[in-house]
Amino acid sequence: MPKFVTIQYGDRAGYDRTPQPIRDAAHEQDAKLLSEGALIGRAGTPVQVRNPEASGVETRDGAFMSSDLPIAGFAVIEAADLADAIEKVSQVPCAVAHGVVEVWPLR
Repeated sequence: MPKFVTIQYGDRAGYDRTPQPIRDAAHEQDAKLLSEGALIGRAGTPVQVRNPEASGVETRDGAFMSSDLPIAGFAVIEAADLADAIEKVSQVPCAVAHGVVEVWPLR
């Protein structure tokens, strides 16, 4: 079955203003995805890693990407196709709590 990487963006303010029953249902969807074998995690503090021309490893604290919303988490899911992947993540916390979820097909 095809795999998809999802990146979830959201902040506490959006989460807190979402009604509790909607948040509860979203967490149930996360639990369902976990039961289907998804790898789900919350985002920690990022570190950039570079090794230009294999000359030595350089690291920097912080994200390389920028967004209006912070990255809140990620998942690797299996789905029949992109439409199925979108359906699966359309009810997770970031999607329903004023955030956004990107879906990236793995090739």
